[in-house]
Amino acid sequence: MARILIVDDDFAICRTLQLHLSGLGQSVEIAHSVDEGLQKSQQFHPDLIVLDIRMPGKSGLEGLPEFKSSLPGVRVIVITAFHDMESTIEAMQQGADDYIHKPIDIDEFDAAIEKILQKGEGELVDTASESLSSLSMVGHSRAMKEIFKTIGLVAMSPATVLITGESGTGKELVARAIHRSGNNPDGPFVVVNCAAIVETLLESDMFGHEKGAFTGAVAKQVGKFTLAENGTIFLDEIGELSPIMQAKLLRVIQHKEFTPLGAKEALRSNARIIAATNVNLSEEVGRGKFREDLFYRLQVVNIHLPPLRERKEDIMGLVQALLGRINNELNRKVTHITTESLNCLQAYDWPGNVRELENALMKAVAMCSTDSLSIDQFPAEISGINVGGQREPFHASGATSLQAMEKAHIKHVLDLVDWHRGRACEILEISRPRLRRMMLQYDLSPPPGVAAEKESDD
Repeated sequence: MARILIVDDDFAICRTLQLHLSGLGQSVEIAHSVDEGLQKSQQFHPDLIVLDIRMPGKSGLEGLPEFKSSLPGVRVIVITAFHDMESTIEAMQQGADDYIHKPIDIDEFDAAIEKILQKGEGELVDTASESLSSLSMVGHSRAMKEIFKTIGLVAMSPATVLITGESGTGKELVARAIHRSGNNPDGPFVVVNCAAIVETLLESDMFGHEKGAFTGAVAKQVGKFTLAENGTIFLDEIGELSPIMQAKLLRVIQHKEFTPLGAKEALRSNARIIAATNVNLSEEVGRGKFREDLFYRLQVVNIHLPPLRERKEDIMGLVQALLGRINNELNRKVTHITTESLNCLQAYDWPGNVRELENALMKAVAMCSTDSLSIDQFPAEISGINVGGQREPFHASGATSLQAMEKAHIKHVLDLVDWHRGRACEILEISRPRLRRMMLQYDLSPPPGVAAEKESDD
């Protein structure tokens, strides 16, 4: 039997949870404010506190450090009716063991209590509070809530993080959220796109070089690892690193030092490393294309971002957030979207994920002459409206597969730019190595008559 203190100003919720937990054999006390909870806890000595965030007077987030200070080892589940990432991260950083949204799913609640009460003292996480205000991630789905919790738990530690997920899911946003929630949010956040820079220049870009280190090195250059000192370096598309660069990165992670090209002495690195990839690195390790030791060094913590088609409950919130950003960028005031349009956005599978949603909204707002987006302002693949203005059945029984849609879209873009890979990559917003892989996967090659040089990477 555990001693559980419920702190919530909602009398009905308190009574419901008290009856439920008492029926499971737990000893339960109730308080309706933080101050009352602190008083009762001195006599009751709870093992677990169920703490609401928004209450009159002192909030749950303000009271959480006091509970943790006065009751060493106490476990805390935070509950709230508000769905925002900042509160989730702050609660986890202040020492909450879990974070549950109202209306409470009783199965989720029971599972959280069981998991927490089975933990040993040695698993307590010592974290610090950090105020957050400008993080731009949106998500009410269970998957995104878990990601917000993980960000809160790992942000204050120097652990290397590997963020995985399809293109357009928001991996850089996660990396920035970890950085802004960490020990030095005002420190540098430096991005290296490992696929956008040719290999011969990537080493110099990452580690820097001395004057005269190679032909064309007319001056000393500071590398990205130096620029990221005491901050974060974000290595995007890490799966595209060559074997040579993989070995050099492994040394940086293992020994916290690197040597600029042409330099005689190594430099120390205090930059936190966050990497991201849309490639399955485990499979790449099995193929011998990615170092196993580097793979395990990178994924001390792994955060996987699900594709948008697997968290469609987030689309409405994303639309609201993105429209606000797009209105500011385009100096427009499009504040509404028709139900028909929203239904189509919910039905579409978004192979390009959040990035594709943002692009679709950007184009629709640019073409909108009123304050409301309507269905005819979205492309046919989303709206289901053909060139003749007729509505096509969107998910008919003969609907094509997602892979077939992706292949057709890539071929359409390549035809549009006369098979110039560089321009195709800009439109598709993918790297050239990824385009090459997809062309091989879908057996796409230039049609007869297209100039040979169009197939090059120039």
